[in-house]
Amino acid sequence: MRGEATVLHADLDAFYASVEQRDAPELRGRPVIVGGGVVLAASYEAKARGVRTAMGGRQARDLCPDAVVVPPRMDAYSEASRAVFAIFRDTTPFVEGLSIDEAFLEVGGLRRIAGTPEQIAVRLRGRVRAEVGLAISVGIARTKFLAKVASAVSKPDGLLMVEPERESAFLLPLPVERLWGVGAVTAEKLHRLGIRTVGQLAELESATAERLLGRATGAHLHALARLRDPRPVDTTHRRGSIGSQRALGNRPRTADELDLILTQVVDRLARRLRDGDRGCRTVVLRLRYGDFAKATRSRTLRSATDRTAVLLAIARELLAAAMPEIAERGITLIGVSFSHLARGDRLQPELPIDWEDGARLDTVLDAVRDRFGAASVARAAQLGRDPGWSAPLLPEHE
Repeated sequence: MRGEATVLHADLDAFYASVEQRDAPELRGRPVIVGGGVVLAASYEAKARGVRTAMGGRQARDLCPDAVVVPPRMDAYSEASRAVFAIFRDTTPFVEGLSIDEAFLEVGGLRRIAGTPEQIAVRLRGRVRAEVGLAISVGIARTKFLAKVASAVSKPDGLLMVEPERESAFLLPLPVERLWGVGAVTAEKLHRLGIRTVGQLAELESATAERLLGRATGAHLHALARLRDPRPVDTTHRRGSIGSQRALGNRPRTADELDLILTQVVDRLARRLRDGDRGCRTVVLRLRYGDFAKATRSRTLRSATDRTAVLLAIARELLAAAMPEIAERGITLIGVSFSHLARGDRLQPELPIDWEDGARLDTVLDAVRDRFGAASVARAAQLGRDPGWSAPLLPEHE
């Protein structure tokens, strides 16, 4: 028996832009772009004109000159996300958050008390619309992968259920780009091989897919193409890292600009560590150069910390080491992640203990931002800067 379709993938539509349209009625029905220098999000009206996330602001405005460009409001997006996740958890105790705007929900076993998976999804979508004022698309399937594909196909503001008996008919005609893990590079490689649909990939032998795409990638994508995805909705996994990245566009960036962006990212991530009563041992700097090659640099501490000053100093050292390469090749993306997370009660000060002043400052700043908002206190270097420079942080859902 193949099992029932009881996994829901719920994904808010054009999330950042939809929050802006919700909060400003005059923006509804108009093309909206969130972010100035680089597009962080675009409304469906802007997407219809070719605007895409991570596109340079100038290119986006050329495609859609009548778009309304608004600065990001991360506090508003986080608040909306928390409200939506509260509805998720009120629907079922089995919720696996993927990002700020999407999650898997397992609703098997709720039929007697809540109805069929489709009825549950209909109510969930209605509650999100009525209580949070946002549209959400939901896919329902037997596996997480198929549920995610179904929600994407149903967008915008849709609901699609893939019954077990029609899984092949649904998936195999779709383009390979729909497979979870197929990006632009892999898609181009598959296209060169004459493979454009999921069905064409599924027709290959597993060994052939691994030889063409690499062992891990080939095995993963071939399994998905043949409808193999045994992963359950995971409600117990605790995220092993947190991170944020910022697309920079193609124009040259000065060392001061990169330092400012790095500082903003680390500030937010360090606060997220403290909010979750955690510290980290490893700081990872991720870069994408002007030629779109990627690089990763990291440093691991002997013990975990949540102190902004310590984490920022490490991130700056990593960036300084990369500056000669950046000067030669340019940079289009910068990101930071903290890994090897530890609970706050396991944090141990490292001798000599010289972090005390920084700890007190972090505590005071956190309290001010909790009360008056994340933008209420800023570093002097940030004064007068375009608020669109703020790097988006994807909050954790646990």
